[in-house]
Amino acid sequence: MFVIDTQSKLPIFEQLKKQILEFITIGILSPNDKLPSVRAMASQIGVNPNTVAKAYQELEEHGYIYSEKGKGCFVADNESDKLIREEKLKDFKGTVLDMKQHHIEKEALYKVVNSVYEEGKDHA
Repeated sequence: MFVIDTQSKLPIFEQLKKQILEFITIGILSPNDKLPSVRAMASQIGVNPNTVAKAYQELEEHGYIYSEKGKGCFVADNESDKLIREEKLKDFKGTVLDMKQHHIEKEALYKVVNSVYEEGKDHA
């Protein structure tokens, strides 16, 4: 279910965080779903348990998941959806700023965004 790209410049714990957030966003993980234990996740993706613990800790600090002592970590309620959307918009803003620095015209960005949303209508 979770896949780590060892060639990525993005740290492993960040890759794991992004995948968990993506799974929450698209509904693979729902509120109150239990996440794999730190050890189970570490074994599944082949990383040190401390790496998974760091990802889980940061997700909990931002309100995306919560933990219950002795029971594990769980996906937070629907408020986390709002937080995820805000995080996605923040990421998108960074991408747009990067494109601006590379002199990509905003009209070209509008076309790309509009085409993505138009394609989405066919699949809705």
